[in-house]
Amino acid sequence: MQRADGRDCEAFIVRTDRSARIPLENSGFGEGTRDSTAIKLCVMVWGRKNDGLRPMRCYDNPLLEKFMKNKPTLESADVKRILAAAEAEALKNQWAVTIAIVDDGGHLLALHRLDGAAAISAHIAPAKANTAALGRRESKVYEDVINQGRMSFLSAPSLAGMLEGGVPILQDGHCIGAVGVSGVKSSEDAQIARAGIAAIGA
Repeated sequence: MQRADGRDCEAFIVRTDRSARIPLENSGFGEGTRDSTAIKLCVMVWGRKNDGLRPMRCYDNPLLEKFMKNKPTLESADVKRILAAAEAEALKNQWAVTIAIVDDGGHLLALHRLDGAAAISAHIAPAKANTAALGRRESKVYEDVINQGRMSFLSAPSLAGMLEGGVPILQDGHCIGAVGVSGVKSSEDAQIARAGIAAIGA
């Protein structure tokens, strides 16, 4: 390809493993690439010198950054730490509860029903966590909306746990999951959930 000034140039995308350079015209960048392995766009400008083409400049192009976003995720070790801290908070207060942890899509990652917790709490805790994750806010928000008279909100799809006790896990401005607790007073359920989340510094 040529620059506007007539000089020849070569553009390519560099992959994260540094193993490949993909010509720009084959990368899909012109249509807005979503290649997760591409970390930067380099442009090699060639100029004529001594009757031959030689590289004159290579630089990173920040334009590629707007096509790629990164976000933190919950890992297995995080889930274990959250669960352990939440259980410790419950046992400290002698509260028999069920603790559920979900990812940012509301999918169950962990469920722990403590001795003495009612069977129904194993259904309510995941529902609270799911609601908090999908809504990216505490499930209490929805309970308050309904209690204030907006009964039509009960028809909201995919939100079954609209009771206090579901708390989202927020990291760097992203919701990466949620913790739901059921078995005691709703404010105490939320207290246990927050204690668990605090274990990972979120």
